Amino acid sequence: MGILDEDVAAVRDATDLVALVSQYTSLRKVGRRWVGLCPFHAEKTPSFSVNAERGLYYCFGCHAAGDAITFVRETEHLDFAEAVESLARRAGIRVRRTHERSDASQRRKQMLLDAVAKAAEWYHQRLLSAPDAGKARAYLRSRGIDGDLVREFRLGWAPEGWDELARALGLSDAVFQGAGLGFVNSAGRQVDAFRGRIVFPICDVQGRPVGFGARSLPGGGGPKYKNTAETAIYQKGRALYGLDKAKEEIVRSGEVVVCEGYTDVLGFARIGMRRAVATCGTALTEEHVRLLRRFAGRIVLAFDADEAGRAAAERVYEWEQRHGVEFAVAVLPEGKDPADLAREDPDALLDAVARAAPLLGHLVDRVLGEGARVTPEARARLAARAAEVIAEHPDPIVRDQYALNVAARLELEPERVRELAERARKARKKGTRGGVVAADEPSAVGTPAPAAGKPAPDAGKPGPVGGEPDEAVRSAKGSGGGVGARAAADEASSASGPEAEALRIAVTRPEEIVDLLDECLFRSELHAAAFRAIRDTRDIHEAIQSADPGAAELLRRLAVEDSTAEAWDVAKRLADEAGNREISVLENKARHAADEREALEISHRVRSIKLAQQRLRDGDEEADAYVQLLGLLRRTPEQAWSAGGVVSRSGGTV
Repeated sequence: MGILDEDVAAVRDATDLVALVSQYTSLRKVGRRWVGLCPFHAEKTPSFSVNAERGLYYCFGCHAAGDAITFVRETEHLDFAEAVESLARRAGIRVRRTHERSDASQRRKQMLLDAVAKAAEWYHQRLLSAPDAGKARAYLRSRGIDGDLVREFRLGWAPEGWDELARALGLSDAVFQGAGLGFVNSAGRQVDAFRGRIVFPICDVQGRPVGFGARSLPGGGGPKYKNTAETAIYQKGRALYGLDKAKEEIVRSGEVVVCEGYTDVLGFARIGMRRAVATCGTALTEEHVRLLRRFAGRIVLAFDADEAGRAAAERVYEWEQRHGVEFAVAVLPEGKDPADLAREDPDALLDAVARAAPLLGHLVDRVLGEGARVTPEARARLAARAAEVIAEHPDPIVRDQYALNVAARLELEPERVRELAERARKARKKGTRGGVVAADEPSAVGTPAPAAGKPAPDAGKPGPVGGEPDEAVRSAKGSGGGVGARAAADEASSASGPEAEALRIAVTRPEEIVDLLDECLFRSELHAAAFRAIRDTRDIHEAIQSADPGAAELLRRLAVEDSTAEAWDVAKRLADEAGNREISVLENKARHAADEREALEISHRVRSIKLAQQRLRDGDEEADAYVQLLGLLRRTPEQAWSAGGVVSRSGGTV
């Protein structure tokens, strides 16, 4: 089941890509393009370019590319249909499915979303006005959460009654349970999931409520926090509280702050830091990292990093390498969480985030900050413990830098600390660390780390954890985790020279050049493939879809580059260079001719090409000369000397 192609095209055409991208990064017009800092990776020099006329973008830094639909998919973590529907809602367009009868799952999803949205509004209104919510309002005020924050984040109150929400909404059992709003008891009665609790709506990146976190009041029964059970629209391992409101600030700053609690996010918002999110009753997972990477390249952990840390450090380092992110730790005063600090000492909280250090640096600091260092024995013990921490990092350069740091701080020879770190690393590869099997340690940041030398359970599999990096990361890193010198050279050459210039015009002004050209003019098969895609479709979006990956990538790049060259001049240069290549081939062939007759035929062909080239260079009936040269360059007898339908420099047919 999919969306009708004409509706996809209508949505794409109706979307102002510049306005869409400008919600995430500032753009300025340069010639016919718009340029700005890339929203997909951290950078200081603008490398992101938008072609407003064609509705395409390309980043010359990380190579992220696509159209409005791709942009929404990448920034809002949606699948293709969801991205199209999101843009359609903005444009006021109703999209149709290819098989409306197969749309049951989509309709059910929408019913669940509608049910959660109604519940969120009902809870919110109860908190604002219901007499029984007075104690909840008082508690929130005591935590520094005022009415403005309550309204902005749509906080609510679930009353004590066991079925008040159920009776107010009047939903079917299937929808009520499917949306995670409650359950049906043995008597066939609907029972609310949350009772006597402050409710925090959890939204997807589009701002649609998909579930709830609920906190009991002091002295209330049951667990302190309770979350919606997983449903078709809510998976706690993927959801992040507050991301829908924080995403713009996250993109602008290039940094996201991850907390443990909903009130922590509100605390950050209260003091003006609008880039905080919280996990929803679960540890940080790789799916969370994959999602956050779309918005920022730096993730600051604003909770107890030691609980987050030692056992999970290997996993975090793996995520850093796989997804191109940097983890840092905001060190908070002992026993304080962000919500406390936001209320008691906002400057200390802001300072903690500003001073956030890389995870490995934080862990090393914790080790070296313990115990006396006055004796050689004490320094040796600390060096050994720090070396174990350093050994967890996969990058040898990073390990070496921290080894030097530890050696300087403990007044030891750097080589001794290096040896300790390498010895600890070898011990880890055997599966032990200080006598404890590393794989058996629990991880507070995602799943337990695999034993050294063994792949993670999901390694190499598709899916949210342990599989291949997402498309944006693959594009940014290339195969093998980085763009090598040869790959960089190939990429640079593919976008330079007359062949690329011809394609650049063909992408942005196809009416001026496509009918002038023939694929025999292209030496590069990559350029020829890109030309065929443009020639056979005449629509850049269709051309990109139909082209092979290499040609599609080239077309995405060229689509956002300006060209002031004259189409006729570029076509003539292509033909002249193609003529030179053909002469070289023919002269080599003549040297190995089977007989004099073949040699004479080749010589005649060479003279004909040179004559056509000279006429073209001299401007002597250049349109006729171009047609003649093009015919000579075509390979098959049927094509030779026939160039019907070639457009002249003035736009007519010659």
